[in-house]
Amino acid sequence: MIIKKVKAKKIRNSRGEETIKIEVKSDKGKGEASAPSGASKGKYEAKDYVLSLDECIKFINNCKDFKDLEINSFEDLNKIEAIVNKDNLGSNPTIALEYAVLKCLGPLWKVIDKTTRQISKPLGNVIGGGKHIKNESHCEFQEFLLFPFNSKTFGEAMNANRLAHELVKKKLKTMKLKIEMTDEGAWAPNLKIEEILELLKDVCLEVQKETDIELKIGIDIAATSFFDGKNYVYRDKKLSPEEQVEYISELIEKYKLHYVEDPLMEEDFKGFAKLNKKFGSKCMITGDDLTVTNLERLKLALKSKSINAMIIKPNQNGSLINTKQVIEEANKNKLYLIISHRSGETNDSSISHLAIGFKIPIIKCGIFGEEREVKLKEIIKIENQIKYGN
Repeated sequence: MIIKKVKAKKIRNSRGEETIKIEVKSDKGKGEASAPSGASKGKYEAKDYVLSLDECIKFINNCKDFKDLEINSFEDLNKIEAIVNKDNLGSNPTIALEYAVLKCLGPLWKVIDKTTRQISKPLGNVIGGGKHIKNESHCEFQEFLLFPFNSKTFGEAMNANRLAHELVKKKLKTMKLKIEMTDEGAWAPNLKIEEILELLKDVCLEVQKETDIELKIGIDIAATSFFDGKNYVYRDKKLSPEEQVEYISELIEKYKLHYVEDPLMEEDFKGFAKLNKKFGSKCMITGDDLTVTNLERLKLALKSKSINAMIIKPNQNGSLINTKQVIEEANKNKLYLIISHRSGETNDSSISHLAIGFKIPIIKCGIFGEEREVKLKEIIKIENQIKYGN
């Protein structure tokens, strides 16, 4: 495939912020992609933009090195990275460009691995707080998640999560609570952590009665966001790092949590390791801010036995080639992988293709909202392509 033209422009993400969209035209067809941005960011993740957005767009639109560049495989992305890394544009322009280039070769999942038959399962954000909502009176934890454990198809799983989302709204209305939403389309009631978990226990039982699908509960704590350097500061208490480990342990046991993400601040490998040693056989102790899709951070976590699961966010890394290396290292060490959206999302569905192409078992992309649903629907589309051989 020969690249003929590359064009970049500004669009708005789901938070109304400006981000980049890139279109690539080739002799085989065209591809377009855009990049998201997170509200809660790990200290060690790559910067969205090193140059300004305007400077990145100007560079891409004026760069003559892309024209007539030959790209025939995923590995050929090193040619793209050699060009953009000269000026160090940042992770978002690089990732959007790489997505768009690969889409010119065909469906993105097939470019990565056309033989794959594994379909991911959705991990859906149903209630939230933290940095995903501006009102500071809300819950400190960032996300309360649901995982359809025994669904047979992606569509069944998606519908079970959607039903739970609707039931939560009904219950909040019954409780006469103000109905607000987070950046990711999750409900944001002014409830305490354990009140939310009790609510979700009831919702999960109702969904199972109606659909026979068992929903397991997870939490993304994003603990760095409320760590003051010494303690974890909640509305009604302060917990030392040791007390935080004890508190999260109690929640895991009491609510049979299936998934716990960033339960401690992003430098506390030892604290993660305590939870992983105690609960790793029955709960995903997951690194996100801890590992930021970075190979060196992953190796530190593995050395400390801090996690048994890890979030993959390509724009945390800023290179699809390096992201693939992270995935391979995680797989070699038998970690559960979860590919994830960001809170400031676009209608790009590339992570759905990466989930299938890289055989990532779980995709975390929300439940409600246009930018979330487009990723869920894309998985169903791919599932049908695999099933019927299209």
